Amino acid sequence: MRILFTIAHFFNPDIKGKHGSQRKDPRCRLLALSRSLAALHQLFGKSQSMINIGQQLAFPVNQPQVYDLDIIICTSKNNHFLNQLPLPSHFYKHHPTQAESLMLGFECQSLLRDCLGKYDYYCFLEDDLILHDPWLFIKLNWFTQQAGNLTLLQPNRYEISTHNLTCKAYIDGDLAPKLTANFQNVNQKPQIRGIIMGMPITFRRTLNPHAGCYFLNANQMDNWANQPYFLDRDTSFVSPLESAATLGIMKTFWVYKPAPEQANFLEIQHFGTGFLSLIGQQVGLSAS
Repeated sequence: MRILFTIAHFFNPDIKGKHGSQRKDPRCRLLALSRSLAALHQLFGKSQSMINIGQQLAFPVNQPQVYDLDIIICTSKNNHFLNQLPLPSHFYKHHPTQAESLMLGFECQSLLRDCLGKYDYYCFLEDDLILHDPWLFIKLNWFTQQAGNLTLLQPNRYEISTHNLTCKAYIDGDLAPKLTANFQNVNQKPQIRGIIMGMPITFRRTLNPHAGCYFLNANQMDNWANQPYFLDRDTSFVSPLESAATLGIMKTFWVYKPAPEQANFLEIQHFGTGFLSLIGQQVGLSAS
């Protein structure tokens, strides 16, 4: 299986910036992107081995679940630090653009469209997201087999900490219904149930389809790219950053996420504790 990952990356300090890529210190962003890229190769790349101690040889493992990967990082003007990444140069390809930083997600969409017919999955990631699940694409394929290609399963983003009121927090809970009502009707087929390894699991239409990423199979990518609004650069959902990542897929697919009872069935780490640290301050901690 062939997979294309596109990553929107920029670092442009701005005293008024609310996004991580606009903060003063680049070290956290550099670490986040490095871990994100490394994880993609470690989870899905072909270079995976097991050491046979008796024979003193390392043999390939997980080969049915390893894929041909292409990773393209889209950047904005000179607002990036790819020359500082402590990673082998073959881990990614660089696609420089003159786009505004918050609009890079649309440049990634253009790349995905231009590569139609060459891959089995077409993916987008913001540059501070880290995958940890080697079964991600197996789960996504299972879901679309059950629910069809007009549905899209999004992961739940989370942050982790050892020094806050909670050790793990999922950061994309429900938005006010009015924020997505113009783009989706969550009352249409509001939930899907299944059984996996004997465990009942529920997926629900989400009032917050944003996850800073998406993973589309070839049929889904082709469907989206052929919609009249594809690449219209509509920024009417939250901000240009969220719109570039989420608005197009919300218009095209019935978007689901795993229900809170099984939130970790499909999840992705958001680097840092920017949201988690709000708990106990702007966000209260429920007793139950």
